[in-house]
Amino acid sequence: MTTLTTFQDYLSGLLTQFDDLVDTYDHTMTYSPELERLLDEYSTFITDEANKNVWEQLIHEDNNELNQLVVKLRKQSARCVAIMEKYRALKLLNHHESMTDYFKNIESSIESEFGSFHVTSKSKVLLVGSGSFPMTLLLIAKRTGADVIGIDIDDEAVQLGRKVVEKLGKGLNVRLEQSPVENIDTLKAVTHVIFSSTVEQKYDLLDHLHPLTHKDVVVAMRYGDQLKSLFNYPSREVDEQKWRKVNAIVRPEHVFDIILYQKA
Repeated sequence: MTTLTTFQDYLSGLLTQFDDLVDTYDHTMTYSPELERLLDEYSTFITDEANKNVWEQLIHEDNNELNQLVVKLRKQSARCVAIMEKYRALKLLNHHESMTDYFKNIESSIESEFGSFHVTSKSKVLLVGSGSFPMTLLLIAKRTGADVIGIDIDDEAVQLGRKVVEKLGKGLNVRLEQSPVENIDTLKAVTHVIFSSTVEQKYDLLDHLHPLTHKDVVVAMRYGDQLKSLFNYPSREVDEQKWRKVNAIVRPEHVFDIILYQKA
C-alpha cells in the first residue's frame, strides 16, 4: 500500500466515523466522549506539517473519488463541530464542563484574531454562525464591552447558546438570533462581521451584505485552504469592485486562517 493510498484510506475511515456520530446524535451527551476524541484527532491531523506534503501530492492528481471525499468530509466535520458545541453547552449547563484540545485550539485562534479587529466599547460585532457555545462573542464582549450579535440557522444551537450566555455572560451585551442576516435590525450600525469557517455560504452572504452594511465595516472571514479545507470551507475570490482584502492571517498551528476585508 502506497503512502498516498494509506492517506486516502485514513480519510475514508474518518468520514465513516463522522457519519456515525452525526447519525447517533440524540440531543444528550451520550456520545460526547467519542466525538471529542475524534475532533481532537482530526484537528491534530489537519495542523500536522508532516501531512501537508502528502496532501499536495494527492491534490495534483485528477482524482474524482478524492474530490468527493473532501466535500463529504468538510460537510460532515462541520456538522460534528456543531454537535460538539452542543455537547459543550450541555456539559456547562449540567456542571460537567471540560476543555478538549479542539476547543483549546479554537479559543487560542480567537485570542490571536482578536487583536486584528480593533474592537472598542463603541463597536457592534456580528458573528455569522454563532453555534451553541458562542465563545467569540463572549470573549469580545467581556474584553471590550462592545455590543455583539450572533446568528445561526439552527434553532437548538440558538436556544443552547442563549442559556450559555445567561450563565457566562451576565451583564454583557450579547444577543443571539435565529435569523437571516438581512433581518438584523441594526445591520447598518454593525462595524465588524465575523464569518465562521464552517458556514458553507459565507462568500455568497458576504456579497449579499455589501449594500446592507456600513461603508467602513470590517469583515473577518475564517477559512481553510489546502489541507485545512478538509475541516473548513475554503477561501474564494471576491468581486474587487465590492470588497478588497486588507490582510491575511495564516497560522499553521490553528485549524483555520483569517482574511480581513473592507469595502472597495
